Amino acid sequence: MSLQTAITGHAPAGSVSAAPARDDAIDSVRGIAILMVIGIHSLRQPFGAAETMVDAALRPAVPLFLFFSGYLTGLAGRVPLGRRIGAVLIPYTIAFAAAYAYMAAHNAAMDHRPWVTLARYGLGYVFVYYYVPVYIGCTALLWLLFRSINARTATAPLCAVLAIAAGFGLVTGCYLDPLLARNGISEALIEEARLRDIPFWFAFMAIGAIAGLLRGDGLIKSIAPVLAVGTAAAFLIYSAVRLGNIGDAAPYDSPALFLYAVLLALTLMALKPAMPMLAALGSGSYFIYLWHIFVIMALRDHTALGAASGLAAASITALITAIVVMTALFAIRWTLPPRAVQWLGA
Repeated sequence: MSLQTAITGHAPAGSVSAAPARDDAIDSVRGIAILMVIGIHSLRQPFGAAETMVDAALRPAVPLFLFFSGYLTGLAGRVPLGRRIGAVLIPYTIAFAAAYAYMAAHNAAMDHRPWVTLARYGLGYVFVYYYVPVYIGCTALLWLLFRSINARTATAPLCAVLAIAAGFGLVTGCYLDPLLARNGISEALIEEARLRDIPFWFAFMAIGAIAGLLRGDGLIKSIAPVLAVGTAAAFLIYSAVRLGNIGDAAPYDSPALFLYAVLLALTLMALKPAMPMLAALGSGSYFIYLWHIFVIMALRDHTALGAASGLAAASITALITAIVVMTALFAIRWTLPPRAVQWLGA
């Protein structure tokens, strides 16, 4: 493999085995999003005001991935369901096995009954892998809608259905936890349910798909300053809600996060930040998502950072993690055959 391919994930121009061209701007957004993920997981509870503000700024990470997945689907007019799920499950299965082994080594009381292990796998209940079932569920919903309504001959009806689905997702995000709490569900289970609130997460994919179906790039670019101001205002609202514990002050599946994340996604769509290093990270973002948490957990379990807290410790953790996973990503692309690289999600 050439150095260019190892770093960027792009086959050289004219290569017989070259994959379809990637969009550097969208890969750059994915690069930003995966750095946000590393930042979120580097922070440690309990949060003070400063940590809450930083966490709030980084929380649109998952919505950005979902929005731009929907956007690319809208542009293509179809959902290659089998290919997408296959590309997700093989790397996830490998990472899940490694994560399970790590957790078992650090927790002698871990429940190893087969049905519990299967539930962990299906729900992504190891480390921070909840995004995997969320992505699969959202992709399946999008496939169902695109399968039911022809994107090329019935664009307006499809956009209307997607908008309605986004509205239902927002409502679900508002009322899922009160419903569960009223029925005596524990706070811990409510937290896990909210993380996997697929209707809410699908709202981001639906909005992205609408933007792609309507080919709204030109309009969105023309209002970039308005979107940027709106994003800043929405961030301040979301931060204030969390700092003041006002109403639904959850880090995720709240109306305040929805507004901030959608406006940020549209702003980035307007700005198209095509940066080679960010694009290189973005093209390997799934690999980084699956494996960065091992670095963070190792730093917490086996170094002095395990006893540290605050923004300084989080910054050091995030920096070390980013360097390690970036090095691993480029090394894997450089040394392993293409099939192995694909299996690892790199």
